[in-house]
Amino acid sequence: MPLSPAPLTRGLLRDDVHARLQDAIVDGSLAPGEQLRDGELAERLGVSRTPVREALLELAQVGLVQATPGRSTVVAPLEEAAVRDAQAVVGALHALAVRAAVPRLTAAQLNEMRAANAAFRAALSQRDVNGAMEADARFHLVALEACGNAAAIAVIARYEPVLRRVERLRFASHEGAASAERHDRLIALCAAGDADGASRLAESTWQSLTLSPAPTEQDHA
Repeated sequence: MPLSPAPLTRGLLRDDVHARLQDAIVDGSLAPGEQLRDGELAERLGVSRTPVREALLELAQVGLVQATPGRSTVVAPLEEAAVRDAQAVVGALHALAVRAAVPRLTAAQLNEMRAANAAFRAALSQRDVNGAMEADARFHLVALEACGNAAAIAVIARYEPVLRRVERLRFASHEGAASAERHDRLIALCAAGDADGASRLAESTWQSLTLSPAPTEQDHA
């Protein structure tokens, strides 16, 4: 079992179980095709089967888990159709969030984006995919927090993990360096107050993700 053996608190809720399982799928600890037995997961997490079953149902609804009646529940494979569906939603909502965030971003928040991108570059240079994932998430979070749209943030949080699985593949390859350059361009557009340009770039960032090798055009991260 790849999940941490440390038991969770007695007051664990479904959302906590969901987060642990989601993180394990995104980081590859639970691999595509791996069978998910609710009893085993419940024992390892120190909870009853009910929150595990509820979490698996939610993960199936967003495409991270495949559950077939009468058959086993498994970690969903990475599929183009699921990626495209998530891109359509996540890309559009990041564009909306960035457009709203640009006029609100402070100098301190722009510096947060620069610091996150510096950490992102450093992680890539050290082949630290986990560190790159964490820094990339911090980078995008600045605009999300500044936008003030709770509904957009909630929907992004629901579907973005599908794309984070693809990002891991990109950040583990030479293509990750282009993502840092894209971040630089986004910071420059935000600092210049170009909400339209920043919005378009934010959306194209997510649209550029692919399971096949990415093109080398400058608009692809």
